[in-house]
Amino acid sequence: MTIKVNHETKEFHLFNDHVSYIFRVLEKSKQLEHLYYGKKITHRDSFQHLIEREIRPSCNLFESDHTSSFEHIKQEYPSFGTSDYRYPAHEILTQNGSRISNFQYETYQVIPGKPPLHLLPATYVENPEEAETLEITLVDPILKGTLILSYTIFSNRAVICRNSRFINNGKDAFFLENVMSTSVDFPDNDFELVHLTGAWARETHIETSKISKGIQTVYSARGASSHTHNPFIALKRPETTEHTGDVYGFSLVYSGNFLAQVEVDSYHVSRVMMGINPFQFKWKLHPGEDFQTPECVMVYSDQGLNGMSQVYHDLYKTRLVRGYWRDRVRPIVINNWEATYFDFNEEKILTIADSASRLGIELFVLDDGWFGERHDDTSSLGDWYENKNKLPHGIKGLSEKVEQLGMKFGLWFEPEMVSRNTTILSEHPDWMIATPNRAPSHGRNQFILDFTRSEVVDYVFKLMDKILGESKISYIKWDMNRFMTEVYSDQLGQDQQGEVSHRYILGVYSLYDRLIVKYPEILFESCAGGGGRFDPGMLYYAPQGWASDNTDAIERLKIQYGASLVYPLNSIGSHISAVPNHQVGRITPLETRANVAFFGTFGYELDVTKLTTEEKEIITQQVSFFKQYRELIRTGRFYRLVTPFETNETAWMVVSPDQTQALIGYYQVLSRPNDYYCRLKLKGLNPEKLYEIKELGTTHFGDELMNAGIVFADDYTNRASEYWQREKASDFSSLLFCLEEVK
Repeated sequence: MTIKVNHETKEFHLFNDHVSYIFRVLEKSKQLEHLYYGKKITHRDSFQHLIEREIRPSCNLFESDHTSSFEHIKQEYPSFGTSDYRYPAHEILTQNGSRISNFQYETYQVIPGKPPLHLLPATYVENPEEAETLEITLVDPILKGTLILSYTIFSNRAVICRNSRFINNGKDAFFLENVMSTSVDFPDNDFELVHLTGAWARETHIETSKISKGIQTVYSARGASSHTHNPFIALKRPETTEHTGDVYGFSLVYSGNFLAQVEVDSYHVSRVMMGINPFQFKWKLHPGEDFQTPECVMVYSDQGLNGMSQVYHDLYKTRLVRGYWRDRVRPIVINNWEATYFDFNEEKILTIADSASRLGIELFVLDDGWFGERHDDTSSLGDWYENKNKLPHGIKGLSEKVEQLGMKFGLWFEPEMVSRNTTILSEHPDWMIATPNRAPSHGRNQFILDFTRSEVVDYVFKLMDKILGESKISYIKWDMNRFMTEVYSDQLGQDQQGEVSHRYILGVYSLYDRLIVKYPEILFESCAGGGGRFDPGMLYYAPQGWASDNTDAIERLKIQYGASLVYPLNSIGSHISAVPNHQVGRITPLETRANVAFFGTFGYELDVTKLTTEEKEIITQQVSFFKQYRELIRTGRFYRLVTPFETNETAWMVVSPDQTQALIGYYQVLSRPNDYYCRLKLKGLNPEKLYEIKELGTTHFGDELMNAGIVFADDYTNRASEYWQREKASDFSSLLFCLEEVK
């Protein structure tokens, strides 16, 4: 890993064994020109031969200089209005109404390691040798503002992280109306855009389309990253596949409103930007104050989408997730929500917990309905006091009894939300996000507390702290079941209402941080009506997230396959639920439900007291199996083999770091008559190692499994009667293969 600087030509080259990133300072304007981003190229004294200048019809910055138009210069952090007509990476409104800015290069510094971001989640290093950070300082002398662009390159990862920081050094306030975290101008548009889209119960579906002239946008304006779009995009070459070809990934470490945009201009230049959504954003920056943007994690891969994913997985599970649970296997959970919904009491909960404990399940989670007068979804959010009619011994007593059964105890909260007719709203009616003199809309009969206010965060913290401090709680499921509407805060002035959404998410981060500091061994799982806030920002606080409220195994194939583009397996909440499935009504085999859920955090969402003896025996075996392989699932490299978005089948696998073990999942949606022969080619094995496939009782070298594959058809020569009597794969069937090296 190196950051090389040519002081004479003011060129900057960030590179390691995987990737290069090159830009320079323009001689006249002192702004930054982008030269190259991609596969590592050999360093040389100067890359000025990469400069492209031809005379084009345009407006130019300097008289008699017909090649000084920013419209035709690839830039690092562009503005609008000084000869560039494309969308800018920043926009500032000054006191006189002007939106023209001109940040000029002043200096740079190279910092060993990676500085943390103030109040924001970000990737990190554990020693300075893991990364280097380049900070470029630019100054607008008229605005009296400073802009610091930060670039971190990791030593052994194809990763460059970017963020920007604005400082007001003047005497007058100005308004930030657009502050992107990153902007990259690619020299061509021969790309396809890959992103994750969906809705509640069908999150993180992969969508791919050819980019074209104009603007293609992925965004959220809901106050959270949303079920609709994940804060991630990738640009891949048309010929790029899962395992071959160039791809550039962009992932925003942020949980609020975001924008990811690709603009293709008339000359085929593709401008990629990512950051806080400028829609309804307006931040008043007072003299002496600064504003920090979230971090964008950029990954380059020449080994296809799966190669990109593996870089994200390794980085996020070891240098974004942090704390006690980062390097530990996660407990197998049972959650009572789909078993009881709101209809439970202490006796019923303990009966479920006792049955679950006998099956080897390790942690019981009490979901919604334990507080206030919460018998349905119309009341009590914000009144975090135990309902003693349901739980006569309170959370303290219940948690102790669950631990006596040999299990850990977890609890559901929805800290950001509030219901009508609650103590908190009766005492503090101004603590709700709502626009004055207008009726607020509701979602799930609930409203949003104003987390821009520190006193609201303090109030919620004290209520949660009381319960956590007196009870034996090992896990918190943090839910968030509605998005923002009528965005307004009573504590902010008219000229600061554009700050509400960002200040709100900073308040959420603050509450998370305070709880984690005081209770470092509690395992947090984030949830937002499923995957409504499943993003890297949340992973910094909660090492796993509930990927979707949809627990149907067949729908989960697409959800978990898509989520794996960015997120490691041990961050993806995946449980087995009862059938018919509560979201889609489908009946799938218990075996298939497990074979999907194994490739995640693994747990159960059902009433184990209603299981048959045979089903309990199967679950006991599933629990035992996962305990045997969860270290492999946590630490292994994940490979996507067959996509559910194009075929009737899905396949994926995870390989241990030393390539001595592998676990393969293969899934069929619908059974087909007289079907074609199938061979499943594996990935990531050692070609010279001999592996046993336990389920088949056969041995194969790694090169055979990767090049010829696992042959699913059998040889029925002279065995015709056996062929017609064989057990046939049904709808929603699956196979699991465990590979072990033969010593």
